[in-house]
Amino acid sequence: MQLSQQLQDFLSRPIFAVLATINADETPQQTVVWYEMRGDTLVLNTAAGRVKDRNLRRDPRASVCVTDDGYGVTIWGRIQLIDDQTIAQEDIRQLAIRYDGVEAAEREVREQFSKEHRVSIYLQIEHVVPQGFD
Repeated sequence: MQLSQQLQDFLSRPIFAVLATINADETPQQTVVWYEMRGDTLVLNTAAGRVKDRNLRRDPRASVCVTDDGYGVTIWGRIQLIDDQTIAQEDIRQLAIRYDGVEAAEREVREQFSKEHRVSIYLQIEHVVPQGFD
């Protein structure tokens, strides 16, 4: 799905998102996450075994909400999980650079992320609901 230039510009800012997944008992589970848009795919990353990872392995439907300064966008679709550590580690490195800068990201990779089994979450956008945009 093609996003408007206005939405692309908004989503290019390093603001936090809220990822919603579905628990086994069908209740919602939400987590504040880092993200990055790559074309029409929203890229996120987590450590293996976390609730969002377990939920998405069972049910690939997800929703992400990004909001800032009166503007917002809700995106939903189905996800693809990437367990390949070369890809997942590079994705978390890129996300860390986006949010914390190169120096802090390299330290986070060295001290934390490289010691974890990481999973990339690629959300293929199926539907978008913008709020506050023209």
